[in-house]
Amino acid sequence: MHRLLRRKPAAGELLLLGGFALAAVVTVLLVMPGPAALTSVSPVAPTTSDQDLLIKVRQAGLWEIPTGQQAQQRALSARVKDVGKHLVEDHLKLDKTVIAVASRLGVVLPSQPTADQQRWMAQLSTKTGAAYDRDFANLLRAAHGKVFSVIALVRAGTRNDEIRKFATTANAFVLKHMTLLESTGLVDYDALPEPPTPSPAPVALAAADSRRENQ
Repeated sequence: MHRLLRRKPAAGELLLLGGFALAAVVTVLLVMPGPAALTSVSPVAPTTSDQDLLIKVRQAGLWEIPTGQQAQQRALSARVKDVGKHLVEDHLKLDKTVIAVASRLGVVLPSQPTADQQRWMAQLSTKTGAAYDRDFANLLRAAHGKVFSVIALVRAGTRNDEIRKFATTANAFVLKHMTLLESTGLVDYDALPEPPTPSPAPVALAAADSRRENQ
């Protein structure tokens, strides 16, 4: 038995083994994807809606960061000061993220707030004390509500993986900020836009169709 294990292979056996090894190498090379196949998968190009989301989040930071800094100096309420601090810290993080994502996707971002945002900043700059606190809470809460709906719609329908991940992150920040602003007790909910009218329920639609058919 030991002699069999130590026996040197004959020349024919070596040739046969070499043939098997060569065949195995050729098979592996044929099965493995080449460099082109490994790099051929490309991300879905961002749509105009995807780009609009990045732009809106960027512009939110462009006015909320300086406004949050201003609130820490000008607000009367300690709670408003604290909310301003959180807005600054979070938007500095979110701004880095949106710039990185936009760079990878080739989206050009704005460098200044919108005309409305600049107007809100000017309005707050004229206020002090309790009036400042009230306007700060309501202007920022209304603004967050608008971008919150944009994020939700894009997140629900985007085909781009980068945008999907970014929308999830941005959604968490915006929801947190809305909650923080509401925690001041200064938000006038009656001044916020009405929620959209819900579509009729499927059962109600079916009942209506049935009544029309029976008439």
